[in-house]
Amino acid sequence: MGTERAAGAGSAAGEGERLPQPATADIDLVTVLHALGDPVRLTLLLSYADDAEHSCDPRGLGLEHLHKSTVSHHMRVLREAGITTTRVAGRNRFVRLRRADLDTRFPGLLDALLAAASTPA
Repeated sequence: MGTERAAGAGSAAGEGERLPQPATADIDLVTVLHALGDPVRLTLLLSYADDAEHSCDPRGLGLEHLHKSTVSHHMRVLREAGITTTRVAGRNRFVRLRRADLDTRFPGLLDALLAAASTPA
């Protein structure tokens, strides 16, 4: 199993180091589904579905009712599952959905999850 760490990998939003994350081939379906089994992480997935980079500020994610360390934990679970990637820029962290990697690994899964999560129960 490999872990990607793209030091100095650039993105459209700027340069920065990426935190460790599983390689695309190592993203595991059970781990992804387990990570998204938590309502807070499902809320984060919906926030990240716009394919933009997001700061880790809970207020910008609609999670102001949670402590910053709790939100950070949920973000780490998503990253370690291979769902998101995190770019480090100084003391800031920016998170983006790994849509292309998830679609490559599990075609149609992300679209199905987003559609289901967006539909009221």
